[in-house]
Amino acid sequence: MTLPPHARPLPAAVDRATIDRFRHAWEAGIPLAPLDVRLPREELRRRERLLAEHPPPAGTALVLFTSGTTGPPKGVVLSRRAVEEAAEASAALLGWRPDDRWGLLLTPARAGGAAVLLRCLLAGRPAVPGPLPFDPARIARWLVEERITLLSLVPAQLALLLRGLPRWRPPRHLRAILLGGAATAPALLREAATRDVPVLPTWGMTETLGQVATVPPGTPPDPAHGAGPPLPGRRVRVREGRLEVAGIGLMDGYWPPGRHGEPWTPDGWLTTADLGRIDPRGFVHVLGRADDVIVTGGEKVHPSEVEERLLAVPGVVEALVFGVPDDTWGALVAAAVVPGEGFNRDRLRDALRDLPPSRRPRRLAVVRELPLRAGKPDRRGAAGRLADRLEDP
Repeated sequence: MTLPPHARPLPAAVDRATIDRFRHAWEAGIPLAPLDVRLPREELRRRERLLAEHPPPAGTALVLFTSGTTGPPKGVVLSRRAVEEAAEASAALLGWRPDDRWGLLLTPARAGGAAVLLRCLLAGRPAVPGPLPFDPARIARWLVEERITLLSLVPAQLALLLRGLPRWRPPRHLRAILLGGAATAPALLREAATRDVPVLPTWGMTETLGQVATVPPGTPPDPAHGAGPPLPGRRVRVREGRLEVAGIGLMDGYWPPGRHGEPWTPDGWLTTADLGRIDPRGFVHVLGRADDVIVTGGEKVHPSEVEERLLAVPGVVEALVFGVPDDTWGALVAAAVVPGEGFNRDRLRDALRDLPPSRRPRRLAVVRELPLRAGKPDRRGAAGRLADRLEDP
C-alpha cells in the first residue's frame, strides 16, 4: 500500500526538512497528517492505514492526533481557515516583532509544535529547531546563540531547565515562554518568578490548535493567574463543571467521521474534557480532566487539588495523584512524588495527615521521574506502571 503524501512519519527531533515539508504542504494546499516516529510500530502502522483508506476532507490543512492520555487517540480535522484564525488569535495577544525567532522544541506531530511552525510560516518569521534530546546546558547556549525571542515548553521541560541550571537566568531578548500541555506546579511558577523567566501559562488543546487562554505578556508568573483570559476571538464558559470553548479557530470534527462522539453543544460550543472555573477577572483556571476524578467511598477527589498540597511541601519537586482500584472503597487516592533538595519523608508524611480523609493519599511512590505518555504525566497508566513502587505513606 502506498501512503499519500500527507501521511509521513516525522523524525523524533525537529529538523529543517520537517519545516520545509510543512511549508510545501501549506503552500500547495496539501492536507498534512504528521505522525510521530516514536509511536509504537503497531500504532504507527494503524494510523498510516487509516490515512491511506480515509483521505482527509477537502479544505483540510491538518489532521492531528490527540495525545491519548484519556482514551484512544482521535484524529482532529483542522481547516486552513481554523489554522489561520488560531494564528491570528495568538498574534493578537503576543504580537510580532521584526526580530522574533520562535524556538521549536516540541514535535509538530502535536498541536504545540504544529502551531509554532504554522504561526511562524504565516507571519514570515523563522521557527528555529532546538537541540534534542533536551539538555539544559545546550538549551541555554542555543537560546543565546540563536537569539530566540519566543519559546513554547511543557512544564517538564521548564523544570529540567531550572533544576539543571540552578543559577540560570534567561537572556534579555527572550520575551515570552508559552507554558502548556500539562498542569504546572505552583512551585515551578514561583521559581520562574524569582529568576525573571517570562513564563506565560497557557491552556489549549488539539481541537483548537493550541492556545485558548494565556496569561498576558509582562505578567509575572503567579499560580493565582491560572491560564489567564481567553485570547481575542475566543470565548470560554463553564457548564456543569466543564470548560467549553466557542469562537474562532475550532476544529471541523474528529476523523475518521463516525468513530468518535462529536463534542458540540446544541448552541455550538465545544465541550472539552477539562474541568475548570473562571474567576472574576475572566481568567481561566483548569482543575483537571473530567476523566481524572477519583471516586473513593462515594467522595469525588480532583487530583490537581491534592497535587497542589503535595507540591507545597518543601523538597517535593513534582507530584502526580491518581486512583488505584480497591475492593472496599472502589478506588484509593495514590501519589507519586519526585524528591528534590531538602526532601524529608517524615515531613511529607505529616503533610499527608493534614489532608481531609477523602483526599489523603493511601498509597505513595517516591520516584526519580514521573511516568509520562506523549510528554504528559500518565495519570491513567500510573497505577499499573508504578504498581511495584507503591507503599503505605
